Parts: sequence; C-alpha cells; structure tokens
Amino acid sequence: MHSEAKIVVLGSCSVDFTTYAPRLPQPGETLHGTKFTTSFGGKGANQCVAAAKLGGNVYMICKLGDDQWGKQYKEYLGEVGVDVTHVHIQPNVTTGIAQISVAENGENQIVIVPGANNHLNKDDVKKAVELIKHADIIIGQLETPFETTLEAFKLNNGLRLLNAAPAKEDIREILPYCSILCVNESEASILANINVNISNAGVALNNLLNTGCDTVIITLGSKGAVYATKQNKQPIHVLCESVTPVDTTGAGDAFVGALATFLMTHKDYPLHQIIGAACHVASISVTKEGTQTSYPKNFKGFGTEYTYVKL
Repeated sequence: MHSEAKIVVLGSCSVDFTTYAPRLPQPGETLHGTKFTTSFGGKGANQCVAAAKLGGNVYMICKLGDDQWGKQYKEYLGEVGVDVTHVHIQPNVTTGIAQISVAENGENQIVIVPGANNHLNKDDVKKAVELIKHADIIIGQLETPFETTLEAFKLNNGLRLLNAAPAKEDIREILPYCSILCVNESEASILANINVNISNAGVALNNLLNTGCDTVIITLGSKGAVYATKQNKQPIHVLCESVTPVDTTGAGDAFVGALATFLMTHKDYPLHQIIGAACHVASISVTKEGTQTSYPKNFKGFGTEYTYVKL
C-alpha cells in the first residue's frame, strides 16, 4: 500500500567504510584485513530508505559533500524512491563518513567525520518551509545540528517523531514539540536519569512523558518495545518474535522508518499493532548483513496480531 501522506526526514547521510580483520590493530600497527565494504548510512538516510522501501511517500532534507560520494548518494536516494528536491550538495566540504574496523569477535572501532552533515542549517529549513509545515510526519535525529531540527519541529503541523540518537542530555527544549519520542535503553537512561531496563521501564516512560512529549517509545532490541502516552499512562510492552541476528547495525533506524510509514498507511490500527509491525521490520533487518540493504520491501506483517502485555 503506497501512502500519499508526506513523510519528511531531516537528518544525516554518511558513507560507511568498513574493514574486517581478525582483531583490532594496536596503535601504530598495520594488520592484514579479510574484507572491505562501502555502504550508505547515516541515521537520517537509513530511516528515510526504510520508509521508502515500505511504500512511504518520503522526502529527505540533508546536506552531502561535493565529492564523488555526495553525487552517488543523491542518485541512489532517488533510485530507491526518495524525493531529493531538498538534498543539497555543500561546496568545499566532504560527505559525512564513518570509518569502521570490525574484529572477528565483534569488537569495533569507529571514527566518524560528520562533514556536510554539520552544515544542515536553518536556511535549509527556510528553503523547505512549505514542505516542513505541511508534512504529515517529520522525523529528526541528533546527528545533525540540534537547532535545525528544533526549528523544523516548531514549524510542522503534523506528527513530529524524534529519534533522540545518538544520546545527548541537553535536548529538553525540543521535547514539548515531540508527538513521539523514540529512544533505546541507553538513550532513555540518559534522558530519564535512571538505568533503564524492562523492570523499571514504566518509571522511565513516566519521567519522559513529564518532559512534554505526547507518546514515548523505548525500544528493547530482541525484547520488543515499551510505550506509554499522555492520554493513557499505562505502560504497554509489545513483544517481538525471536530471530538469530546476523548484523544488528541500523535495526533502530529500520524501526523508526517503519513506525513513521505505518502511522501513515495504517492509521486505523491501534498503536501496539503499529509498534509490533515496526519491531517485526527491525527483526527482519537483523537477519541480513548490511544496513539499508537489509531493510525489507513488500512487508506483509499486518494481519498478524502482535502480542502485548500491560506492565
């Protein structure tokens, strides 16, 4: 089902350069690796592509560098069905990159150079003001300048979905503008000031609702997600089928992109069913290698009754 409702993603695009080796190198040491991959990433673009693959009508607002990667990334987003009218190439700046080394035991080292992502500013919001105002849902994260996301959330008249990742403390100002705050356990722990796990998730949800958000969702990886709303503070735990993970990279972004799409395409479904379906999409993504390449198309999960319990 293709939705005509407008999903706008304001956020980051980066290219991941990943090397695999038996172990991580010591300072000054050169190692022979076993494999090298280049892939498209960045939380904003991941969420955008996840939504587009599920049939969402998606628009991306971002900055890319004026290098080969920026040009390739913009073309690729267009090919997967994203509207790239507001994907801007920033002169004299590199596209954001992540240089990732992965050891056989799963340990990794990551160096991120934000590049053009740091240049996403209020002027870009002004250029897209009509789109932002009339978006049915706008999605933001914390990999691009905070004040840009805040400005866009203030303008939007639809649903405002903030994925507060990577974790930051000083984002209180945006929370009253959030229709939905979506965080994982570690991000929730920082914002709610308690070490969040399933046993105290209800307390964490309540703490976060008190910051002014309408709905708070805490994702729990293989354990599904918990949520509560201002209208109904009863915490609900939506369970998730267990799968054998191959690569969990970008699963949270798969969840956010799916959540936004299903809120548009399945408006008449109860929230626990929409969250259950988004968990299902994230579960599918972890069974395949890669990030955006692991996101499913032609998802047939609706019709499944997802299990949920009151906490």
